[in-house]
Amino acid sequence: MSHDDSGETGNSIYRRALRELQIELVKFERHLIKKGGRVVIILEGRDGAGKDSAIKHIVEHLSPRETRVVALPKPSDREFSEWYFQRYVPHLPAAGEFVLFNRSWYNRAGVERVMGFCTEDEAEEFLTAVPTFEWLLVNEGVQIFKYYLDISRKEQARRLANRRRDPLKQWKVSPIDNAALKKWAAYSRARNEMLRRAHTPHAPWFVLHADEKHSARLNLIRHFLSQVQYKHKRSKLLRFDHDIVFSFEEGRLHDGSIAK
Repeated sequence: MSHDDSGETGNSIYRRALRELQIELVKFERHLIKKGGRVVIILEGRDGAGKDSAIKHIVEHLSPRETRVVALPKPSDREFSEWYFQRYVPHLPAAGEFVLFNRSWYNRAGVERVMGFCTEDEAEEFLTAVPTFEWLLVNEGVQIFKYYLDISRKEQARRLANRRRDPLKQWKVSPIDNAALKKWAAYSRARNEMLRRAHTPHAPWFVLHADEKHSARLNLIRHFLSQVQYKHKRSKLLRFDHDIVFSFEEGRLHDGSIAK
């Protein structure tokens, strides 16, 4: 267990930093409720990337009335026949609400495409339509923050193995896990095209290095809070590591910044 000069352990330093950021999140939400703002965070990433735990730590002390986590199951037969975005629209925020999507409409560009749950034509139609769909939301006053949690193949393998062994995480184990590593390259190709085609000025993609969970969580919260307005913001707390979270650029796919 590592200690700093003050005698604090790495874990206690992390917990203190997390608590300070959670206080900032409460300030942000109080401001959001008062002003009637509407904010959406989208978390995407490979299986095991840490989406569940990141969301858990973001919402831990927020108002359950104004904060919603959306993690939709596979679509019903009726939903299969609907306009693709239709099942997501009812979950969008009203005034004063903060919504976090644990996976989102981007399922079509990732899991559905790679696993053959949609056709290539349907995936292409989605990638063509999604910038306009998000522009309509932003134009309506919804703020959208999109984060792709990026992990290495080695780290994903380790986490999925731990998931299978941990009796408290059995609910997370699914047949999709078995395909995650086998289809690593296909997921990479799908991710790359999604980032290229859905990274827009009105709804940009941010990439978060998530191999080290504590660092990833802290930098995700710092980055998000640095992007939004609220009263009594402690900006010094929100200095994020630009090597851990950064705006997507084409060159990042080739310079080692994103797992291949």
